[in-house]
Amino acid sequence: MPPPFSTDGADDSSSDESLMLRYAAGEAVAFEPLYRRHKDGLWRYFLRQGCDEAIASELFQDVWASLVRSRASYQPSARFATWLYKLAHNRLIDHWRAKKPQDELDETDERLAESEHRAPSARADQAEQAERLRRAITALPVDQRQAFLLQAEAGLSLEEIAAQQGVGRETVKSRLRYALAKLRLELADVWP
Repeated sequence: MPPPFSTDGADDSSSDESLMLRYAAGEAVAFEPLYRRHKDGLWRYFLRQGCDEAIASELFQDVWASLVRSRASYQPSARFATWLYKLAHNRLIDHWRAKKPQDELDETDERLAESEHRAPSARADQAEQAERLRRAITALPVDQRQAFLLQAEAGLSLEEIAAQQGVGRETVKSRLRYALAKLRLELADVWP
């Protein structure tokens, strides 16, 4: 789980974009509500991309560090979330490019085996359903998975996803439609 962050003195009523501009201008307290608003979604984004907790934690921290480093160049040409998840997407791509395919398969098998043995019996069904959902999302083609997670986790609109992925709005609609159809088929017994 992402680490908690102090919220003293933060103004939650400001838009993400104005908070980021204030942070870029040197107002450190403006970072706190941004972090608080987006930490959970960003954390889930990495977990649902097939990352284990250790890798998700590393990527999570890298994205926030990248935001801090690049704050001076931030321009609110789109929603802040679009920009943040573009940083996340780029970091994820760099991670997967550096990873060997066989290592990835071996680690995934080990994680699945470990998670099944560690789950308490009272939560076995819930853990199994969560794992099924994670596997179903991970099994989606990359473009469909990205579009689905950007909408589900980041709350981006079709236009924002299209801009981030460099495709048209209708392409994003198709990707989302195919992703949802595949997820419903895979989870038909629990998702009507």
